[in-house]
Amino acid sequence: MKKTISVILLCITTLSIQAQEETKNYLEKVQTLDSTIETLYAVISGEKGAKRDWELFKFLFKPEAKLIPSGKNKEGAYKTRYMSPDDYVKGSGKWLVENGFFEKEIHREVDIFGNIAQVFSTYESFHSESDTKPFMRGINSIQLLNDGKRWWVINIYWTQETKENAIPENYLPNQ
Repeated sequence: MKKTISVILLCITTLSIQAQEETKNYLEKVQTLDSTIETLYAVISGEKGAKRDWELFKFLFKPEAKLIPSGKNKEGAYKTRYMSPDDYVKGSGKWLVENGFFEKEIHREVDIFGNIAQVFSTYESFHSESDTKPFMRGINSIQLLNDGKRWWVINIYWTQETKENAIPENYLPNQ
């Protein structure tokens, strides 16, 4: 019995140390606004079949954060959908791995006031890193909070570019 308890305590201690080290490594990725945005794009991106680090993805978000895609429905009306980070992983995670997906930031506009930031981040999406032409473009409106220790994603609200809704020149890279 004592041996079993010792083994259980050893396992718990080992798992606790591993979790602390993982959190410490994750903290390095959210110390600056730039590193947080770069991690956000990197963590969802990968070749077909490549696993994603969904724990790191969830670590980026403040509890109660939302991911909010918007776009037209079949009737032509603009709609939004509200997801938690868990909902996003459940709804999109498998597709991202099965199809390959890279989202790359091509332009950024940032407004900061005190501890809050609003980032308009223009993106292009590819199925493989070797693709030269994106299959989709759009803008992520990302709201973040710095709590004095790190940056947190509060919300990501986005829409895709369409023929009727082209990305304005001021949100594209300078040519």
